[in-house]
Amino acid sequence: MDFSKEFGLSPNVVEKDYVLGWILDGISHQPKISADWIFKGGTCLKKCYFETYRFSEDLDFTLKNQEQINNDFLMDVFRDLSDKVYEKTGTEIPKDKISFDIYPNPRGKLSAQGKISYKGPMQPGGNLPTIKFDLTADEVLVLNPAICEVSHPYSDRPEQGIHVQCYCFEELFAEKIRALAERLRPRDLYDVINLYRHEGINPDRTLILSTLDKKCQFKNIPIPTVEILNAKPERSELVSEWSNMLAYQLPVLPPFEQFWQELPKVFEWLHKVIEKIVAVPISSMGMAIDTSWQMPAMAQAWHTNIPLETIRFAAANRLCVNLAYQGTRRLIEPYSLRRTRDGNLLLYAVKHNTREDRSYRVDRIQNAQVTDTPFTPRYAIELTASGPISAPPTTRTRLQGISSLYSSTRSRKTKFGPTYVIECSYCGKRFNRNTYKFQLNPHRDKSGYPCPGRIGYLVDTKY
Repeated sequence: MDFSKEFGLSPNVVEKDYVLGWILDGISHQPKISADWIFKGGTCLKKCYFETYRFSEDLDFTLKNQEQINNDFLMDVFRDLSDKVYEKTGTEIPKDKISFDIYPNPRGKLSAQGKISYKGPMQPGGNLPTIKFDLTADEVLVLNPAICEVSHPYSDRPEQGIHVQCYCFEELFAEKIRALAERLRPRDLYDVINLYRHEGINPDRTLILSTLDKKCQFKNIPIPTVEILNAKPERSELVSEWSNMLAYQLPVLPPFEQFWQELPKVFEWLHKVIEKIVAVPISSMGMAIDTSWQMPAMAQAWHTNIPLETIRFAAANRLCVNLAYQGTRRLIEPYSLRRTRDGNLLLYAVKHNTREDRSYRVDRIQNAQVTDTPFTPRYAIELTASGPISAPPTTRTRLQGISSLYSSTRSRKTKFGPTYVIECSYCGKRFNRNTYKFQLNPHRDKSGYPCPGRIGYLVDTKY
């Protein structure tokens, strides 16, 4: 209920997100499938890469083993999984509500669609809510999968976290562009733009394009362009379906035009016609900031007067916030949340109409409402997670040996300009950088063991 209030979404939507986390935990601990099932799709983006993102409800997997597309095998696995989930959480998955439909796909191979029902913490009456599965065993897998931590920001999160095998960032990016070209659905457009906007990961554009090429060849479709997408007959329905397919998954629906107009930039960036401008953080404006504090990567219920997670959502979606502060209202662009040395949280923003930089004490904000007014960022968006929830070892091509993941790294020192102190979000080890980037190289933690963390957070800037 705290998260429902924080996100401004129905409790049932949040409950499904909670149950999805434990289903993924069950899959990752199921020895018959954990090594062969690779998580993908919009829910993978939400649970493994973008904490402040649209809520999703289906689980999509690519299977390495075609023989697992078998009704008896799948039923046996999920009956066992339902027992394990119930033992850990009390969430009931009735065995008579587990079903799989095996069918021949357009390529003449077998795929499966599954459905389970559950009774979670909300204990609803009537028909139980459901989770759908889409399982494909003949999908082309170009790059090596990653092992990512699943976002599960609830109080029963396992101490060691929940980890699942999933598509790496470049493969997800290529897959989403391919899906957009093939079916032109609102959620694919929303996902592609968010993948492009993501500042914490510096993906290999050449690798995305080569992966996209292989996926389009597999589907027998041309590599998409803006012209091809504009000419598709589904284009006329995209606007009308924007609200129908996305509104219930988001606290506030961003305007369609904001996303469609940004799409040409994605293709220009992919083909190296343009480069992304690396934004700088907004100034602290002379405030005494506690540099040891960092905003949590996972969402949380802040128990403040205003829903801070909703403001984080607004920042991720480049939407202005109507802020009531000390008796007056102003339209602001949210950028950063920091804590002063005396413990006060400050929201750093720009007044949308006057372009003035401002900071607001969170405990003095009387009300905050996300609007559908878009803005073009002037500074780095620090209110969103700067990378995957946790990004354990992965490589850009297929692995040649696990030992290559933990090769030693050489420290580099800059002679000119500021030094950015980046702290690993997993082990707490700090690194000095001469560029404002959060992706980390393979390294060892403070005890000397290989650390799976690949994303850090800015904790200090030295001049």
